[in-house]
Amino acid sequence: MMALMVHLKTAAHLRGKGDRIAKVTFRGLSFYSRVAENCDAVAHFNEIFRWPIASRLDGNEMLEIQVYNYSKVFSNRLVGTFCMVLQKVAEEGHLELTDTLIDDNNTSIKTSVTIEIKYQSMDGAVGVWSDGEFLDVPDDRDGMFAFETESLLSSQSHGSGTPPGRTLQGSIPTFRKAGKGVFSAMKLGKIKSSKDDHKKAEEPAVLEMEDLDRKAMRLSGTVDPDTISLASVTAVTTNVSNKRSKPDIKMEPSSGRPVDYQISITVIEARQLIGLNMDPVVCVEVGDEKKYTSMKESTNCPYYNDYFVFDFHVPPDVMFDKIIKISVIHSKNLLRSGTLVGNFKMDVGTVYSQPEHQFYHKWAIMSDPDDITAGCKGYVKCDIAVVGKGDNIKTPHKANETDEDDLEANLLLPEGIPAERQWARFYVKIYRAEGLPKMNTNIMANVKKAFIGENRDLVDPYVQVQFAGQKGKTSVQKSSYEPIWNEQVVFTELFPPLCKRLKVQIRDSDKVNDVAIGTHFVDLRKISNEGDKGFLPTMGPAWVNMYGSTRQYTLMDEHQDLNEGLGEGVSFRARLLISMAVEILDTTSPELMSSTEVQVEGVSNISESATGKMDEFFLFGSFLEATMIDRKIGDKPISFEITIGNYGNQIDGVSKPSSAKKKKKDGESEEEENELIQNSSEDEADEDADLVSVSSTPPMRPVITDRNYFHLPYFDKKPCVYIKSWWQDQRRRLYNSNMMDKIADKLEEGLNDVQEIMKTEKAFPERRLRGVLEELGVGCSRFVILANKDVNQAGRTKLDRERLKSCMREMDSMGQQAKQLRTQVKKNTVRDKLKLVQNFLQKLRFLADEPQHSIPDVFVWMMSNNKRIAYARIPSKDILYSIVDEETGKDCCKVKGVFLKLPGKKGFGPAGWTVQAKLELYLWLGINKQRKDFLSGLPNGFEEVKAAKTGPGLQSIPPVSLVYNMKQVFQLRAHMYQARSLFAADNSGLSDPFARVFFSTHSQVTEVLSETLCPTWDQLLVFDDVELFGEASELRDDPPIIVVELFDQDTVGKAEFIGRTFAKPTIKMCEEYYGPPRFPPQLEYYQIYRGNCTAGELLAAFELLQVGQGGKADLPPLEGSTDSERGTILPVPLGIRPILSRYRIEVLFWGLRDLKRINLAQVDRPRVDIECAGRGVQSVLIQNYKKNPNFSILVKWFEVDLPENELLHPPLNIRVVDCRAFGRYILVGSHAVSSLRRFIYSAPDKASNNWASAAKLMNGYMVLTNGGCQPRSSPSLSSRTLSRPAGDFMVDMDSEHSIRKMDTMVKLDATSDAVVKVDMTEEESDKDKKKKKKKKKGGMEEEEETDERVLDWWSKYFASIETLKESLRAQEVAQAEAEEREDLEIAAEAADIRPDDLILKGFKTKDKSREKRFFKDKKKGQAAEHSERRPVKAKVDELVVYNKELETEYGNFADWLHTFNLYRGKAGDDDEHAQDDDRIVGRFKGSLCMYKLPLSEEITREAGFDPNMGMFQSIPHNDPINVLVRVYVVRATDLHPADINGKADPYIVIKLGKSDVKDKENYISKQLNPVFGKSFDIEATFPMESMLSVSVYDWDLVGTDDLIGETKIDLENRFYSKYRATCGISSKYSVHGYNIWRDPMKPSQILAKLCKDGKIDGPHYGPGGKVKVANRIFQGRTEIEDENGLKKQTEEHLALTVLNHWEEIPRVGWKLVPEHVETRPLLNPDKPGIEQGRIEMWVDMFPMDMPAPGPALDISPRKPKRYELRVIIWNTDEVILEDDDYFTGEKSSDIFVRGWLKGQQEDKQDTDVHYHSLTGEGNFNWRFVFPFDYLMAEEKIVISKKESMFSWDETEYKIPPRLTLQVWDADHFSADDFLGAIELDLNRFPRGAKTAKQCSLDMIRNEHELPTISIFKQKRVKGWWPFVARDENDEMELTGKVEAELHLVTAEEAEKSPVGLGRNEPDPLEKPNRPDTTFLWFLSPLKAIRYLVCNRYKWLIIKMVLALLLLIMLGLFLYSMPGYLVKKLLGA
Repeated sequence: MMALMVHLKTAAHLRGKGDRIAKVTFRGLSFYSRVAENCDAVAHFNEIFRWPIASRLDGNEMLEIQVYNYSKVFSNRLVGTFCMVLQKVAEEGHLELTDTLIDDNNTSIKTSVTIEIKYQSMDGAVGVWSDGEFLDVPDDRDGMFAFETESLLSSQSHGSGTPPGRTLQGSIPTFRKAGKGVFSAMKLGKIKSSKDDHKKAEEPAVLEMEDLDRKAMRLSGTVDPDTISLASVTAVTTNVSNKRSKPDIKMEPSSGRPVDYQISITVIEARQLIGLNMDPVVCVEVGDEKKYTSMKESTNCPYYNDYFVFDFHVPPDVMFDKIIKISVIHSKNLLRSGTLVGNFKMDVGTVYSQPEHQFYHKWAIMSDPDDITAGCKGYVKCDIAVVGKGDNIKTPHKANETDEDDLEANLLLPEGIPAERQWARFYVKIYRAEGLPKMNTNIMANVKKAFIGENRDLVDPYVQVQFAGQKGKTSVQKSSYEPIWNEQVVFTELFPPLCKRLKVQIRDSDKVNDVAIGTHFVDLRKISNEGDKGFLPTMGPAWVNMYGSTRQYTLMDEHQDLNEGLGEGVSFRARLLISMAVEILDTTSPELMSSTEVQVEGVSNISESATGKMDEFFLFGSFLEATMIDRKIGDKPISFEITIGNYGNQIDGVSKPSSAKKKKKDGESEEEENELIQNSSEDEADEDADLVSVSSTPPMRPVITDRNYFHLPYFDKKPCVYIKSWWQDQRRRLYNSNMMDKIADKLEEGLNDVQEIMKTEKAFPERRLRGVLEELGVGCSRFVILANKDVNQAGRTKLDRERLKSCMREMDSMGQQAKQLRTQVKKNTVRDKLKLVQNFLQKLRFLADEPQHSIPDVFVWMMSNNKRIAYARIPSKDILYSIVDEETGKDCCKVKGVFLKLPGKKGFGPAGWTVQAKLELYLWLGINKQRKDFLSGLPNGFEEVKAAKTGPGLQSIPPVSLVYNMKQVFQLRAHMYQARSLFAADNSGLSDPFARVFFSTHSQVTEVLSETLCPTWDQLLVFDDVELFGEASELRDDPPIIVVELFDQDTVGKAEFIGRTFAKPTIKMCEEYYGPPRFPPQLEYYQIYRGNCTAGELLAAFELLQVGQGGKADLPPLEGSTDSERGTILPVPLGIRPILSRYRIEVLFWGLRDLKRINLAQVDRPRVDIECAGRGVQSVLIQNYKKNPNFSILVKWFEVDLPENELLHPPLNIRVVDCRAFGRYILVGSHAVSSLRRFIYSAPDKASNNWASAAKLMNGYMVLTNGGCQPRSSPSLSSRTLSRPAGDFMVDMDSEHSIRKMDTMVKLDATSDAVVKVDMTEEESDKDKKKKKKKKKGGMEEEEETDERVLDWWSKYFASIETLKESLRAQEVAQAEAEEREDLEIAAEAADIRPDDLILKGFKTKDKSREKRFFKDKKKGQAAEHSERRPVKAKVDELVVYNKELETEYGNFADWLHTFNLYRGKAGDDDEHAQDDDRIVGRFKGSLCMYKLPLSEEITREAGFDPNMGMFQSIPHNDPINVLVRVYVVRATDLHPADINGKADPYIVIKLGKSDVKDKENYISKQLNPVFGKSFDIEATFPMESMLSVSVYDWDLVGTDDLIGETKIDLENRFYSKYRATCGISSKYSVHGYNIWRDPMKPSQILAKLCKDGKIDGPHYGPGGKVKVANRIFQGRTEIEDENGLKKQTEEHLALTVLNHWEEIPRVGWKLVPEHVETRPLLNPDKPGIEQGRIEMWVDMFPMDMPAPGPALDISPRKPKRYELRVIIWNTDEVILEDDDYFTGEKSSDIFVRGWLKGQQEDKQDTDVHYHSLTGEGNFNWRFVFPFDYLMAEEKIVISKKESMFSWDETEYKIPPRLTLQVWDADHFSADDFLGAIELDLNRFPRGAKTAKQCSLDMIRNEHELPTISIFKQKRVKGWWPFVARDENDEMELTGKVEAELHLVTAEEAEKSPVGLGRNEPDPLEKPNRPDTTFLWFLSPLKAIRYLVCNRYKWLIIKMVLALLLLIMLGLFLYSMPGYLVKKLLGA
């Protein structure tokens, strides 16, 4: 193998003293040396760099060495560069030299380097290696290849070569040839000096290869002894050199465990269903559960609004593969199943991957599965949401109906899927399978074998394929381990499908039940690409490997789930050869099969080589260490077995096929071998021929490590295994995958670093991020070069080619984007950019996952007594070898720490966390031809021991064991300082933790600290005589890992596992100096894991010190134990433990709440103990918890020594104990405050003292709003406050604005007394209005000013909801615009990139972004429309509707009173903190404040400072207080159905303390969105009764009522909060009407009280409507109208203006809670974490010692108003003619018109029949009268009716007001024929045409564009409307026109002027003037005949008579002619 080696020895004559680093570059690939630390004039690097090269070394190529001064913080400074042309090396192959460097200006400097260069060429033998395994660099004579990054330098120089005196820099510009991935070559121009390259001081040096990690390690150990880095797992296990790879820290498989899911589907309505006069039902099916809506009669646009909920408890994979199917069925009833109109399918995973996990108000397209040529069969509008545990669904506030009526824009499809999906065939070809296990269910087989000697394969396999809810099966191949099917399963499904995965399963056919042998899922997203250069799903032919349970057959297989594809398979089961293709169907072609049934057909066989050339692979493994073996299996000998596929599996491996097939197989492999032998050299041939695999280690007895674990004594003798196996050579797939994985790993590590830097608030996260992006860019361009080895290998499938293309495109564009992003990363954009880069990471991981398998995974099993105990599964790609370094698997040639775990379900939960064994394992897998390097990565210093074998030439047989003759002795010091936030393992809610440290075969334990979750051990563990095998230098770079396990000590039984973490020690060799910067090491935080969950953090440091010749005396001394109490325990030494300083912690003790019983006894006399770092304070005892749970002394303090570094602060523990009799104390519960940072007190900044909290001024702008609009920003953001000193600000709040206008920005001069006028004055807005009125002729009709009297609270509520929706919409638009801007920015910067490469945000391709933009524009358009429509809105005062809980908006009201939950009992392991709520035993209310001593005196000197209260000044007293609590419940939405019929009968229950209000008699029948509109008054005493619970129950006639959900509100925090959440402050003040002031205190009183409490000056009311508070002046109205309309002077408006802007008041300003409605989720304890609906409500609280409040607001639901709609049908015209006349065959119709108001179908009314209309004209003069109840605000008709005969009570429905008119043809003897219909939405329908001529289809087609009218505004409308129906081709056609008059009257008016139905009295209509024929002929036959004769057929009859006469004459003539002739002839 050709390679260039450079041995960099030293750099001499360096200036100054410092750390040095060198960078060596050849052919664009750079290596960094390790950092030579603290060197003076000479830096000893002594490192060897090696470049494997593919093409010969050209004499003109350059080697470049750069020496830098290394800096941890800033970028490295270049000392100088050395460049040489490698001509001499190429000729002679070896060169040693010392030469000087040159600096930036190309001048020589003193510094010199000493190097040795070797070049191995393989003369004559180059041919063997040309197998596409090297990186081929085309030999390009034109110029040079330049990589596109600064860090990769040039590879080949041009022509004659550059003289060594000049540097060659990589800053040469590069161009790209369009379309090619290879970088275009270009001529070398003038060589730029490298100054520009090093100017960028912020750029970190880019480190390639593994050495990056080394730098990261050094970076974390900065010199400041007190800084700390949270050494995330990545940093802990970073490879410093490349002989060890990272262990995986998370142990437990997460996939197979079942979780709760809830799928809620609302079917709202259906439209445009195909079919005339149908009775549709919608069926919703999820998995196997079906639910149906009610049936709607004779309509094809039914309105349902039915809500269905499906609950599941299954693993995520199973859930996401379930299919949601929505079908429309026509006329289904009890007796018949109905006919399917169409259906729609989608898998749950698609919904779950949507934003918010839901589709909201979207239209599903129905298509008919039996007729794929048919097209769309209609639309169903629905909401679908999938909620997992802990997801919360945000329901978008119901947007108004109009925008959703646009079906095309709101289809139920994920973004980017075209609306018109086409039908496609999915072909899954199943060829054959290999290596099936025994499935011996057949006892007879053994009997037969015994008698007849017949030997059969004991398995009858077939393959089952599942896709989109359909199944297909191949035939069964009887008894065959290697079945051959050659069949294909064909699915017909819409493309792109909405089902992501296809499931392929091999099953064993059996008479009793079939069982799965193995399962494979094909993810369609991975085998297709939707971009414009994408490809349809395609795969194979390729083998897929199936894994599952172990292979020995047992009747009841405990791991059967694994074979079904759940969880991680623990053994190879079989491999299956499949391929897949998709063909889009042309539905127009006539010979198409139109059904979608699954078909199975035969296919032809494929050749052996189609899947690749068979090759021999060699797997080698060596076990360097086996420790931590569980003691249960420690008594028997143990061996380890390694298997790959069935090779190496000795117990239950290859089942030998009984037939003769095997012979051929053997023959084949012999030929293969011969072929191989010819390729290899002669002596290898002999050994290879009889190389026998050794797949397991010899059994060995374990030795005791400590009481829990054993280890195997592999000291100097390490056993090895090796296996030969044959597989198709598809390494290329794995190589590409490895390259991407490595880039992704590096990226992930970098991102973790950036997050750590941000988390620990270190400087310059942006630099690290830039470095990460730089690496990513380099990695991507490197990938593009390496992957482009376009080998036309055998067995490359279409997918391989397409994937390669798309991966290269993606990587290329990702590299480009990384470069762009890198320029955009600034200090303030780090967070946003970090998110974008995380998208890259997901993308990379997705790309790296190879869908076509090749070599199966490797399993390592621990065997004891021939039984399989525990396993580890190692993906084969991770250990695959390649000559090119990037392609090698990440664990190949490296020592990896592997933890064995129990198989299957045994591995879940606690059993799975205990390690079964820890192996240090070395693995190598590669092609046999390349095997000569397989030992290269082992630690050096061993000799091989071969198997005893005679015969010559044994040199290349792999060893069976290695014997190490080099060993080093070390001492390990583990400084265990403390742990925090540990898992609670005892019932007390605490743990008794101790830590056990494992290193190699040693283990030690810290002491046990009882009852704490935050132990501070402060203990040094010393491990003496640790023996490690291998070379010293390697061990320095690559120490083994340390495992730390934390346990909870129990008095009885075994200690319980808490969690584990890994660490790497810092190493000092005996010749190194013990001192900064590396020593003493620093404490670092290590994340502790328990399964997949985190279980706390450990703060520790580890150092490994080599013991030299002088023994331990040379080591740095250990300080003895200073504590006499602690005995022999050594403390952590001074240099390592943190520096402490004095802090004072003040504690505010307020009270205890909701304490649960402890051991059945109630808590009576509790006390709180606070402890931090060994110091603490106790509260006073509460004498009687029942009577008063508050503390009598509020503030206490204690002093404590804490580390200066805030990150190291220990947690503070709060514990509550109950004092029982006889001095016993019982722990009630505890809480650990893990971070004290939020309680650190910082003195207010004096300069900004008169400004609210020194807020940031928004670029000198102040944002002011009208009085009408509440500031939306959450109070926690002080963005609305101003921080500018001096000057009075005056704010004009004119509260009479008729219109809310957008916020205005006003520039304020910082110092002046600015008077700020906001918006326009009254007159202008009035003028505005007049203009608007004039415009009225146009489209939109304006609402008149609403009359004050008709306004009620609901008007205000609905207006506010509109506002909320508008603000949400505006946010959406703003977001869309921002996105667009960003897209444009990126696009602009990327202008030089080819458009097809530009993949925008989220990797959506260009078209998609266009589509997205279209949606955005649309949204914008809508928003704009709304803002234009806005002035129309009537002037209604509004409140604020929060679409979440009020407390989330206001920081849980913890402005000064915090609530700490007290926990007790063991933490739940189910999922992360699932059961934490059950562990809460009460709450402690109080607060903390900590500050460094001494405190400045200014604070204590302030006026009114109460020294007893410390920092907690001006806090109210906590004596009991009586409060009137008034709870208003507005409505509930989306309740979880509680009854079988999918509905619920909800009512409200309110509990507060002992009061319990049940509103059972007012339950609302069968409603999931009930409007309650109630208020409840409850008297309560704080603090005893402060937790309000509002629940919704379901009323049941029999049995107990069920809880639907409840919500809890802590009233006490609200009551005492500075946000004043007792009673919301409204935006206007009025003394009567719907907006009456609710608070007993008037605004002026509230303002005066606030000013007094805050000790500020004011309020001073001045003339001219001004008020001054502190130094602000506000302005507003001064008069008010009372009920009688008299105007009075008042100051209330002014005061209210101030209150609404209270947050702008300096120092004391807080945002006061406005008048509001909050939306709270309802939760049910049985279904934790899943929302069961929401409730809208608010709470007012009034202290009883104040004046009593007025009566409660009336918010009772609006009663619907009674209306009567009178519809007169005057005439019809152009109705199509249906009947043929009996006599005459003429077309005619017997027309009548039917009408009903939507939903009240049973009340349909018909006109009389206009018989026998011949022109389609009909005259009726007929009146329909429809009385109905209507809710104006909601635009809904309210109907109350019983659902069925059996219903107990009436159910209320709300439906949209739609009038349906239909025209029918009456038939006497058969059913009437439906001719056409029109449906008018009474709120917006097109105006009727003036004449029949003007009436056309366009009135319906272009409904959206035409102006619409509302009958509720117009009252009376007359005109012509079209009737339409759909023809066979589903086109609309005009089937008639109707002249109608609609007249709407209220119930009162109807009573005054009644009218009759039809043409009856009163107010009768005259009879229509119809032509006579309409009378039927059989009623008056004569008349009819006369009419027929006279009118129509007169001439016809005359003609017929004449013709008859002629005929008679002719007949007579002929009759008489002969006689006459005879007479004549005879002459008679």
